[in-house]
Amino acid sequence: MTVIVRDFRPADAEDWVRVRRAALPFLVTTPEQVVFDLATAHPDKRYRLLVAEEEGEVIGTAQAGLAYESPEPGQAFCNPYIHPERTGRGAGTLLLRTAEEYLALAGATSVYVWVLDTPGDRAFAAKHDYASSRPAHFFHLGLAGATLPPRQELPAGVELRTGADFADDPRPLFEADAETTTDEPSDTPARLSDYEEWLTETWGSPGLDHHLTSVVVADGEVAAFTAAETDGVDRYWSGMTGTRRAFRNRGLAKLAKNDSLHRARDAGFTDAYTGNDAGNGPMLAINRWFGYEICAKQVRHVRKLG
Repeated sequence: MTVIVRDFRPADAEDWVRVRRAALPFLVTTPEQVVFDLATAHPDKRYRLLVAEEEGEVIGTAQAGLAYESPEPGQAFCNPYIHPERTGRGAGTLLLRTAEEYLALAGATSVYVWVLDTPGDRAFAAKHDYASSRPAHFFHLGLAGATLPPRQELPAGVELRTGADFADDPRPLFEADAETTTDEPSDTPARLSDYEEWLTETWGSPGLDHHLTSVVVADGEVAAFTAAETDGVDRYWSGMTGTRRAFRNRGLAKLAKNDSLHRARDAGFTDAYTGNDAGNGPMLAINRWFGYEICAKQVRHVRKLG
């Protein structure tokens, strides 16, 4: 049987999610989100989706693009994943090589990939000349049976709001997101500077639940937040939790996250997931405090092109 690689088509969205959920069951994604991300991607990202197909069946997927928000030019990413029941057919190699050729023509000098921390995936990365960079973890919390920390009395001058409360003017949330994203550990650090782009790609994302997104306001300013992404059914993902620099070490991130998890459970969501860089001690401590447990490990790898 012959495996081919081609560009993603909107009609592939259901199959894309089927493969991704099989390969990465701890990620929360939907067909609507996949199509939206491709349609709204900034031109400078050169975002491209690929699928590997065998006898008409989609067995693998890959996302590729430039880290255009990074201050260092030439950095790119590619994330190929194969359905666990369809490995060993060469689909991963075809996806990766197709993406690398495309990215090189787009001006990339380095390509970063996430690799699950398993013997097979590590061997795949090494075979294709990718060197390990930094580890990260996926966490899971069974919300249905979880004993969440009780809600606490709010400190003086502190309020809890939702993302929906900022529907008329979400700019304060953009400013908080931009500041905390800059401080997030990353091989390809991003700088958010375009408010209109953020409105379209982040605030307008079909996966972002404005009502479950919790925002801590201190002394009239947005101080901390946790962005809630869901599949609209039972799976919840902490897209980003951050505290602005002037408000750190006051427990406000815990406050935001606890509020969001309580409301997510009340809304019927049964499984909460999140991901953290292995070196992000403060966020790892917060997640363990809530009862999250590691469900998978992955390692960032990089290859120089040329």
